[in-house]
Amino acid sequence: MSLKGKLEAIIYAAEEPVTVDQMAVLLREIVVAELANEASNAAIVAADELAEAEASENTEVVPAEAAAEASAEVSAPETSSKKKVKDPELSAVKAKLRIVLAELVADYQTDVRGIEIRQIAGGYRMTTKPEHHDVVVNFAKSLKPPIRLSLQALETLAVVAYKQPVTAPEVSEIRGVDSSGVIATLLDRKLVTTAGRKQVIGRPILYKTTKEFLLRFGLKDVNELPSMEEFEKLGDAGQGVLFEAENAQRKTPENEAESVDDAMMAREDEMVAEASGDANASQEAEPAEQAADNQEPAQGEEAKSESTADTSEVQGSTIENS
Repeated sequence: MSLKGKLEAIIYAAEEPVTVDQMAVLLREIVVAELANEASNAAIVAADELAEAEASENTEVVPAEAAAEASAEVSAPETSSKKKVKDPELSAVKAKLRIVLAELVADYQTDVRGIEIRQIAGGYRMTTKPEHHDVVVNFAKSLKPPIRLSLQALETLAVVAYKQPVTAPEVSEIRGVDSSGVIATLLDRKLVTTAGRKQVIGRPILYKTTKEFLLRFGLKDVNELPSMEEFEKLGDAGQGVLFEAENAQRKTPENEAESVDDAMMAREDEMVAEASGDANASQEAEPAEQAADNQEPAQGEEAKSESTADTSEVQGSTIENS
């Protein structure tokens, strides 16, 4: 593909205006190679012309010294300009791109083109020409609104696309849930249609995808759908990334040993704390027991004195009665 074709494709695919700087970054290597090819071709042409000039008798030959001086004078401004420019190669690339863009813009200015390339907000963008405004508006009004499908509808549509023709019970068995309502929605959206009946008991209806399905998904036919092997490769790649993440999170044997040691040390600290707590409790309990032992004799003496007093009172009352 030529450089002009690449620029046209980039401008067409971009949603926003593309600047020359962006194109220079993307196409730098290609433009440099093309510039080198042009320089080599120009050198070949110049050499051929010089050879023809030397062979011609009517042409005066320029002395070598004069040619050297002329080349030095020509190269002097170039070297001085290179000192001022930070990246001369990038400047040459941008200059080449501007030349090609000017040619591309001129190509789209012809009457046979319905669109044009305009400079908008510092970049380039494809737009329809003003004279075709009414036609484009009428066409836009005739377009169908974009279809929005739920996850369940996409799953059911994928099963029908890969297993067609397929019955509703078979779709439900693959998905694990009842899919009759979702199939009805896909029928309303004209993404699937009936394809006869299956020759089994009950003769259930078969379903297949429609031309609308191919248009919506930009497919030539169902054979352009990704194969199951491609999906498996994608799944394996995703599982590999998942397993790597899980392995990264797993503990190594050294880390597990360290965690066990930490747990044992923590348990020993708890046991030491419990033992010290029991010792303190026993020390606090000893004075209380001694105090209780001292109180018991005093209580016994008080009881004896009370009993003696009661005996004396009884004897006194007996003497009075007698």
